[in-house]
Amino acid sequence: MRKIRELLRMKLEMGLPHRSIARACGLGAGTVSEYVRRAGEKGLSWPLPEGLDDQELEALLYPRRPAALGARALPDFAYVHEELKRSGVTLMLLWTEYRETHPGGYGYSRYCERYGRWLRKLKPSLRQQHRAGEKTFMDFSGKKPSIVNPRTGELEEVELFVAVLGASSYVYAEATADQSLGSWVSAHVRMVEYFGGSSELWVPDNLKSGVSWADRYEPEINRTYAELAQHYGAAVVPARVGKAKDKAKVEVSVLIVQRWILARLRNRTFFSLAELNAAIWGLLEEVNARVMKRLGVSRRELFARLDRPALRPLPAERYEIAEWKRCRVNIDYHVEADSNFYSVPYPLVQEDVEARLTASVVEVYFKGQRVASHERLYGRGLYATRREHMPRSHREYLEWTPSRLIGWAEKTGPATAQLVGEILARREHPEQGYRSCLGILRLGKSYEAQRLEAACARATQLGSYSYRTVKNILSSGLDRVRLEGVSREAEVTPHENIRGAGYYEGGELSC
Repeated sequence: MRKIRELLRMKLEMGLPHRSIARACGLGAGTVSEYVRRAGEKGLSWPLPEGLDDQELEALLYPRRPAALGARALPDFAYVHEELKRSGVTLMLLWTEYRETHPGGYGYSRYCERYGRWLRKLKPSLRQQHRAGEKTFMDFSGKKPSIVNPRTGELEEVELFVAVLGASSYVYAEATADQSLGSWVSAHVRMVEYFGGSSELWVPDNLKSGVSWADRYEPEINRTYAELAQHYGAAVVPARVGKAKDKAKVEVSVLIVQRWILARLRNRTFFSLAELNAAIWGLLEEVNARVMKRLGVSRRELFARLDRPALRPLPAERYEIAEWKRCRVNIDYHVEADSNFYSVPYPLVQEDVEARLTASVVEVYFKGQRVASHERLYGRGLYATRREHMPRSHREYLEWTPSRLIGWAEKTGPATAQLVGEILARREHPEQGYRSCLGILRLGKSYEAQRLEAACARATQLGSYSYRTVKNILSSGLDRVRLEGVSREAEVTPHENIRGAGYYEGGELSC
């Protein structure tokens, strides 16, 4: 209205031609003519009447037309707004109900436009602006794809991982077996490889695979997830709990993937994740290549122009998923990780440490410093022991020695001593057999010496040199049953690492 007042002043007071007024006010000559005509019809002169404000001036020049007979009924947008909060309710459904009541009402497009204008007045909000290469948003979809189990023929639901770059809205999606840490991390690795780099910030939802403890001010990031982000030069900033606006980008992208990928695959059958992902990735290219109506360009074009040049380059090596586990060093200076045992320097006996397990390596950390590294073992009850981790004398931190264990076993009987000797002899390092031997000897507290001796003799005859075998024999009462058909002693397979039970006879072993 300030321009209208200036326009009227130039015309009514100064008498300038319309073209001069148009150039001065940045308006068209026709617009100036229309305002002058309307002012003349209302008998306005300069100066304008005192107390005439902008709203009154506008009403004077452009009076509202009286409502026409049979005017369209205005929808109750307060009711519409509340109904949309209910599950499954859409604007299309509410518009259909509105037209049933008011057949001559607004069309769907006009209905949505009027509701949008009403909504903007209801709660003005700051539109988020994302810098190129700044943020990646990621989440799992509520709607899940399915695959057919080839063994059982049953339909099994799988998860749908979706990620989107903030500036370009460039989308990535893939199916995963579940929402476990392994699936979450692997999806991120393929995500950054698809993008060809990583953004500065990762904004996930507060699922357990990414956030160990959800908190608005100090969320605790999962150790493996934080290590993954560090590997790719990113920082994890989880969305606030209950604040969907923090991850609005991915919420919209999830809907796009559901509608333009999952919906198009609804009539196809898949028998593996690999087969399903091949189909998803094919349609994903079409989604990113489709021109967006509001912007007139595709996500791929925006990605090439904005995000791609700003992404951090990928490191030379692909991230290898690592699992962290808290454990305590046992008296044999080994820690247990995934049912196998790995040595650490003996002064750490009884200390709390952290084991980091990858597919190929197990590393042990004490107070943030790596103290041991071993090739990962697969199986159960296997040992990885380094000689440099062993003490010169076990008496400072470990009272047991092979000869002492055999001597204690001899108090029960020769069969027990023989079994203990065989257990120690069959390990690359005798310390690896301490647990089994101590377990066998402690069975003497629960069973009579005669029964323990019989059980050890039976285990030796069977050639099964383990604590578990002796325990099972005693618990089932087989030590009281004569063993038929076994007349020979168990043979010891010759090997340079097998010393034989007699190796420990005749004195203490110096370690």
